[in-house]
Amino acid sequence: MAKTSPATPTPANPADADPTAKDWPAQATDTIVTQVGNIRDKTTGPILKVARYAVFAAFAASLGTVALIILAIGAVRALDNYLPNEVFGETHTWAAHSIIGAVLLLVGLALFFWKARAKPDAG
Repeated sequence: MAKTSPATPTPANPADADPTAKDWPAQATDTIVTQVGNIRDKTTGPILKVARYAVFAAFAASLGTVALIILAIGAVRALDNYLPNEVFGETHTWAAHSIIGAVLLLVGLALFFWKARAKPDAG
């Protein structure tokens, strides 16, 4: 007579055989959430970085503009204070404005011609 192995009893409910089968809705939800998160990171992640850098650049540009304006005002006031009255007369604010205007004009012209000398894009 041949030996037979004892038969394992089969559960009445097939879901009882696999303990993870009971939790398939939670597994499906976790998978969907993970995949949506991965897609979001790949699509909106770079856009959020670019937007963040754009905000920082706009903030830095506005602070730089304010700093340049304050520097120009301070330069005019300093020149107005230290220019000799004997040469320019009692009210010599025009001279301070002219000197600062000439300096700013020269800086602007230098930047203009420096940019014009740069090679244009090949596109």
